[in-house]
Amino acid sequence: MIKYALVGDVGGTNARLAMCEVKSGKITQVETFSTLKYDSLEQVIYDYLSKQKPYIKYGCIAIACPITSDLVEMTNHDWAFSKKKLKKNLKFNKLEIINDFTAVSMSIPMLGKNDIFQFGGKEAERYKPIAVYGAGTGLGVSHLVHVDKFWISLPGEGGHVDFAPNSQEESKILEVLRDELGHVSAERVLSGTGLVNLYRAIVKSNHRRPEYLTPKDVSERALRYKCNDCRQALSLFCILMGRFGGNLALNLGTFGGVYIAGGIVPRFLDFFKSSGFRAAFEDKGRFKEYLLDIPVYMITHDQPGLLGAGAYLRQELGYIL
Repeated sequence: MIKYALVGDVGGTNARLAMCEVKSGKITQVETFSTLKYDSLEQVIYDYLSKQKPYIKYGCIAIACPITSDLVEMTNHDWAFSKKKLKKNLKFNKLEIINDFTAVSMSIPMLGKNDIFQFGGKEAERYKPIAVYGAGTGLGVSHLVHVDKFWISLPGEGGHVDFAPNSQEESKILEVLRDELGHVSAERVLSGTGLVNLYRAIVKSNHRRPEYLTPKDVSERALRYKCNDCRQALSLFCILMGRFGGNLALNLGTFGGVYIAGGIVPRFLDFFKSSGFRAAFEDKGRFKEYLLDIPVYMITHDQPGLLGAGAYLRQELGYIL
């Protein structure tokens, strides 16, 4: 009987590894590793497993990149590896490599009421489609549907759809960013870098020279009222998050809820609560009524990627979530 499995959540900056109790899905022994200090994911896993007492032969690793073939190449880091070779080298009986937002979406059936915070709408309808998205290093997107007794995650690269302006201000921002970047995706405005892009475009559209700021600089200056441009950028970021979430809800009729993950929004949660997010989510013209009842939730669980990687593996092993 399998008691424990390895689970991981690997991004461009950090790799988080943990033990998952297969019967319950409980996550323990969480450790965080800087990806800059290791040449490969395999090295990180060996380092982690060398400290663990259980004999591990099963695992599921969530990674921030498309998973379309045996070769896995990270989007925001230079790691690349063969899934088959990694499994062989680790001597695992089963090793699943999944997209990071596949993992986040699979965490949702495991979340309790204390793991989420609701932004408008009514209660989620059980077993109806779900959308998940989140701004961090990039903009991740996934959908989740229930089929028979199982949850099926629908991964994709929805963060790279076109940024579609819906106001004169946003059209000016698109013009500035198009001159700089060429194609302007939603991720170019809804991510850490995206927040900086919004600030820079706002300043340049007013024919001024922007300062060199980090995402943290923009949010902190906005929250402390030190910079009107930063506050405008943060306000627009919240509005664009709402518009994008509303688009996801329309795509699949997500009456099971729309869930926000990622590391950026929790940094300014109070600001986000009082922003134009929900109004922008519902601002779909003739289809505003369609969106009124759809709830939006912020995931407040500290490790949804690890929780979801465990849920994915447990379901693959035949457990009902």
